[in-house]
This record gives sequence, structure tokens and C-alpha cells, in this order.
Amino acid sequence: MSIRGLKKKQPKTFKVKIITVDAEMEFSCEMKWKGKDLFDLVCRALGLRETWFFGLQYTMKGMCTWLKMDKKVLDQEIPKEDPISFHFLAKFYPEKVEEELLQEITQHLFFLQVKKQILDEEIYCSPEATVLLASYAVQAKYGDYDPNFHEPGFLAHDELLPKRVLRQYQLTAEMWEEKITAWYAEHRGIARDEAEMNYLKIAQDLEMYGVNYFPIAQNKNHTDLLLGVDAKGIHIYSINNRFSPNKSFEWSAIRNISYSEKELTIKPLDKKAEVFKFFSSQLKVNKLILQLCIGNHDLFMRRRKVDSIEIQQMKAQAREEKARKKMENQRLAREKQLREEAERAKEELERRLFQLEDEARQANEALLRSQEAAELLAEKAQIAEEEAKLLAQNAAEAEQERQRLEITALKTKEEKRLMEQKMREAELIAVKLVKESDRRAKEAEHLKKDLHEAREAERKAKQKLLDITRLNYPHMVKYPQYLPTDTRDANFDKGSIKLDLKDVDLKRLSFEIERERLDYLEKSKKFEDRLKELKSEIHALKLEEKQSGLYS
Repeated sequence: MSIRGLKKKQPKTFKVKIITVDAEMEFSCEMKWKGKDLFDLVCRALGLRETWFFGLQYTMKGMCTWLKMDKKVLDQEIPKEDPISFHFLAKFYPEKVEEELLQEITQHLFFLQVKKQILDEEIYCSPEATVLLASYAVQAKYGDYDPNFHEPGFLAHDELLPKRVLRQYQLTAEMWEEKITAWYAEHRGIARDEAEMNYLKIAQDLEMYGVNYFPIAQNKNHTDLLLGVDAKGIHIYSINNRFSPNKSFEWSAIRNISYSEKELTIKPLDKKAEVFKFFSSQLKVNKLILQLCIGNHDLFMRRRKVDSIEIQQMKAQAREEKARKKMENQRLAREKQLREEAERAKEELERRLFQLEDEARQANEALLRSQEAAELLAEKAQIAEEEAKLLAQNAAEAEQERQRLEITALKTKEEKRLMEQKMREAELIAVKLVKESDRRAKEAEHLKKDLHEAREAERKAKQKLLDITRLNYPHMVKYPQYLPTDTRDANFDKGSIKLDLKDVDLKRLSFEIERERLDYLEKSKKFEDRLKELKSEIHALKLEEKQSGLYS
């Protein structure tokens, strides 16, 4: 067979893209494949055995539709795109997640989908419950809380709360993280699958959990009601209240559901009860409602029957797996506990070792300090001894200085007494000099007066002599050169003698006065010099007295 022939026999394929909540996959499908073939391929790729909960959803003309299992993929009204996109989602929800979700992958897919619906506000949840659910989501993602590893801000990039809750309370991201972390810290020891199961157990009690809503009307003109389909039955809601149904039909109480064009009819099991009829906006909506009703009703009836061999095997495997995981978790928890205890013991030993090292270091430091203190004390003792010697020497010198000062003080007192005596003597001398000066001044006055009187007498005598001469020798007076020499000399001898005597007395007196005046000046100069010496000695004594007072 040629290669050309082999190529002709290869089937034609088309590409599809399967989008799960947390991943994307691409497959090549044969043109003849039905919806079930593609669905089984996806389930095998995921390792999923509880396939009855899931389906492949696509959007066509703004309406979400589920791929039919019994029809070819390409024969259905699917988007004309390459690759064709389908969302692998949970189509039906269990009544009790803990009993019905057997595989871990099933539980994980439900956890991711329900979490997304709560965050997208498709399922209403109170703020308190959202914080608790967020703490289980964090436990499933990060494991046990470790304050050393999970520092503030580690949840900054995680979407954990609906935007409605964030808008409702004026809290910062740090405050929300603190609230979530407070719950998260209490989940210590819970494994990932257990945390996800606890999340689903809380979520299944919410009013909007697992409910598919469709707008309906009791007549053709008005759409004023909502029809909800879930695992327990069919519920009728008012348009503004999706929490509390106005009327409910449990699957066990419904006899038949049918539709004709846009009209849908629900017949209760009780034939006497009223038949409920309503209208939808499109025929496709009625088909989708009927499809969901059939699937939920089949699951409802299956839960109340004996499990099939496959389900029993899966439950047994799930129990064994849970028991194995429980034992494994217990073993891991025990090992973790032992490791933590060993780490704590190690930390305690390290702390004790560090404490002992610190104590040894402190002891060494104390020993060094004591040695340094001893050396310092010895040095201080030596310094003190030297200081004592110096102080003794200073004391001796001070004593000598004191004695010297005492002697000096005594000398100073004696000198002071002598100076005072000298000052008194100087004062007496000054008084005597003043008196002597006064006496000399008076004597000088008397002498001046006597001199004046003598000169006046001399003048008068000369005048009288001239007068006598004119009377006896008138021509001699006029012509004295013609007077005989002998006569002239004889006549004037007495007068000359008298004049000479008088002049001698005057000269002698003047000389004595001059001599006494010089003696007085010389004595005054000596007295002033003596006074200056006395003043300088007195000043020096005063300075010594002040210094001796300071020394004292």
C-alpha cells in the first residue's frame, strides 16, 4: 500500500478547545464524532469517572447551551470557529457533596466552579460566610498557616471576596486579609481536599447554590417570574427574590413535564392538584429547561435506588482512598508533629546552647572585667598611695608654709608696729618741720623787716652826710675834685667806717639768711625722701599682710 493510499484513509478532523475553570486543552476530533465521544475524551484526559455531573457548554446567540451527547458535534448549532470552544462545567449538582462526590478531581472541579460563582455573585453569600469560605480557599491553596512564611500582604494578588462585600464595608485590603488570616490560622492540619470539601459543605447550604434560573411568565405578555431548577426540584420565584421560592415542586411530587412551543406544563403526581403552566421567551429555553429537569430527575431517582456495581466500586475505592489518605495524613501529621517537636527541641537546644554560650561569654567578660577591675584597683591603690605620699608631702609643706606664714605674720605685725611708730615719728617730724617752717618764715619776715629798716637807716645816714657836707663845704659839693685829699679823706673816714660796718652787718645777715634757707631746703628734701621711703615700706607691708591673709 502506498503512502498516498494511507493519506486518503485518514479521517477528517476538526479542532476543539476545552476550557475548564483553571485550564485549557485542545483536541482533534473526527468529523463523525458525537457529543458523547468528545465528552468521554475530555473526561479521560482529566481522569474523571463521575461524568454524570458534567457537560460541555457553549454560547450561541447570547444563550448558554449544553452539547447533546447523542448527536454529532458538527450537526448541532455550535459556533463556526476554529478551534470550536466548549466550557467543561458542572451541569448538575449533588444534594450532599460529602456523600456523592467520590473522586478528588470531581470535588476539585466543583470547588473551583462554586468558588467562581460566589466571586462572580451568581450565588449570594453573606459577608461573614464569604470570609470563612475565603479562609478555606486559602488553606486549600497555601496549606497550613506559617507566620514566618505567610507575611502580611501574601494574599494581595488573590481574589477571595465578592466585589459586593468589598463595596459594602469600608475596609482596606490589609483589614480584610487580617480577618481572613484569623480564620485561616485555625484550619491548621486540614489537607487540601478536606479544605475544599468544607468549602462545598458550607456553599451547598446557600439558597442559590446549584439553581439554574430562567425568566418565565404566567401568560404570554408578561415575564414576571423566575423558574429555578436544582437537584431537589422545580421552584417558582418572584422576579426580585431569588432566595425564597413562592412555590416548589419536588421531583418526587412531579408526574410529568412537557412543553408545546413556548408553553411548559408541570403535572403534579397528585391528579387532583392544579397543573402549572407557564410561558418562556423562546422554544430553546423550554428545551433547555426540560433537559435540565430530566437530568436532575434522573439523578434524584438514582440517589434513592441501590447503587450500581460501578458506583459501589467507586464508593469502595473512594472509601479506601479516603482511609489511605487519612492514614497518610495522620502519618504525615505525626511526622510533621515529630518534625516540629524535633525542630522545637532543636530550637530549644540551640536556644539553650546560645544561652550557655551567652552565659559563658558573659562569664568571660565578667572575668575580664574583674581582672581589669583588679588591675584598675591595683593601679588606683598605687595612685592612692602616691597621692597619700603627695598629700603627706603637701601637708608637710603646708605645715611649713603655715609656720612660715605665722612667722611672717609675726614679723609683719612687728614691722607694722615699727612702721606705725615710724609713721607717728614722721608725723611728729612733719609737725615739727611745719612749726620750724613757720618759725623760720617769721624769722625771715623779721630779718627782711630789719634789713629794710637798716637800708632805710643807711639811706637816711647817707642823706644826712650829704646834707652836712653841703653845709660845711658848699664849693666842694659843686666841685668835689678841688677838695683837698687829706681833708677829703679825713672827713670821710668816720662815715666810711660807719658805712663799712653797716655793710658788713648787712652782708653777714644776708649770708646767714641764705645759709639757713639752703639748710631748710636741704632738710625739707631729706624729709620728703624719708616720707617717700616710709610710704613705699608701708605699701609693701600692706601687700605682705594681704598675702599672709590669703595663705591663712
